Amino acid sequence: MVKREQGQKISGKQFLHPRYWLTWLGLGVLWLIVKLPWSFQMALGKALGWLMYVLLAKRRQICQVNIQLAFPELSALQQQQLVKAHFISLGQGLLETALSWWGNSERLQQQTVIEGLEHLQQAQQQGGVVLLSAHFTSLELGGRLLAQFIPLYVVYRPHQNPVIEWRVARLRAKRYGKAIARDDIREMLRSLQQGNVVWYAQDQNFGHKNSVFAPFFNIQAATNTATSRISRLGKASVVPFFTVRTASGYKLQFYPALENFPSADVLNDTIQINQVIESQVRWYPAQYLWTHRRFKDRPEGGNRYE
Repeated sequence: MVKREQGQKISGKQFLHPRYWLTWLGLGVLWLIVKLPWSFQMALGKALGWLMYVLLAKRRQICQVNIQLAFPELSALQQQQLVKAHFISLGQGLLETALSWWGNSERLQQQTVIEGLEHLQQAQQQGGVVLLSAHFTSLELGGRLLAQFIPLYVVYRPHQNPVIEWRVARLRAKRYGKAIARDDIREMLRSLQQGNVVWYAQDQNFGHKNSVFAPFFNIQAATNTATSRISRLGKASVVPFFTVRTASGYKLQFYPALENFPSADVLNDTIQINQVIESQVRWYPAQYLWTHRRFKDRPEGGNRYE
């Protein structure tokens, strides 16, 4: 990892070292794929998903366990079909990440349908807004699509690969009002207090730190409480927002701002968020990120799901 002192700019020249050539080759291939018709990109993504299903045994096992836990009402055959459908969606999502970086803006706008934008507009009249999202496979592209229509501040997790992080940081600077590192809570609050829209996804399991156990698909799951805290301190409304893939493009869905949120009870707030996310997942189960170990931490004395 290339380190940077405060105030020091990183030049792309240092990434011309041979150890980064393979990364540049991969980025070049992705750039070329983005130039292909969208239907062909999705076909390639499907093939990539099948390849990952075959090769990534550990991720396949995690996905299988998650789906068995979340959808016990499905037969074994239906659960296995959902696992395969998820890997196809995952492969397409990886190519959509490249599409979010280099996709043609006019073409993307033509493929985008927005539903419920009035919910965001109503919330903006009250001040700052947290756009509550979740880790669906088109998540990365969702920010790019939405930023074409409204000024958007995004919360991101820095990439471990320094070349990708440097390249994506330059793209974020062009596309978004501001990009905020996930651990920069102070900047999130400042942005909300200034009346901005901040896009944030909190649904992954980060262990017991700043988490409570709340039901998700009827399982007590360790769930981050950051949205409740950020909303309270930033005096911001919380509007659920999700991006889903359709047969011809993408749908951006806004839902009414959460009522009585935040409350005095962080657990109730977290339950409310999980219910919103679960409802969306049930509509589009294959597109949720089931390869993440969502249920790995258990309440004291409970079974640990691997």
